[in-house]
Amino acid sequence: MSEVVVVYHSGYGHTRVMAEAVASGVARHSGSTCRLIAVEDVDAHWEWLHRADAIVFGAPTYMGGASAAFRQFMEATAAFYLARPWRDKLAAGFTNSGSLCGDKHGTLQQMAVFAAQHSMIWVGLDLLPARSCQGSFDGQLNRLGSSLGAMSQSCVERPPEQVPPVEDRRTAAHLGERVARLAQRMALR
Repeated sequence: MSEVVVVYHSGYGHTRVMAEAVASGVARHSGSTCRLIAVEDVDAHWEWLHRADAIVFGAPTYMGGASAAFRQFMEATAAFYLARPWRDKLAAGFTNSGSLCGDKHGTLQQMAVFAAQHSMIWVGLDLLPARSCQGSFDGQLNRLGSSLGAMSQSCVERPPEQVPPVEDRRTAAHLGERVARLAQRMALR
């Protein structure tokens, strides 16, 4: 049994779609539960984060880093930083932007450093990059080729019901399932 919390910010709804995909992956792992917390609501749910076995962070990438709302959440953790309630918890991350690159890697690095500051254990994506020479990925996972966490790309002109693409949502679900499985394995030790 593992309990995973996904804490995320979504400016236009696309990153929320990815958070829901991570949660669906957690749910695929038998005995695991997942709670979704938007950063706007985090003040009412700090105890869920403190009790969780793993926390998955999600934010859109704006200007090469996490959104201001997500950074505000990160800074709010200074209130309990010295108590170290997240020490030895698993952490992972995902991000979305409107362009293929969008410097999303910078956001995942920011999340990983944040997790390290809280003495957490970072879980990367255990997938090889998808391969396409023709521009079509035919449902392959890890379409954008990240190892640090799940990345997605959403044309901001299209609604969250249509994007991110299915490959990106399936990659996020894979990450959620991996985190749940590893959290359960750690709990058994």
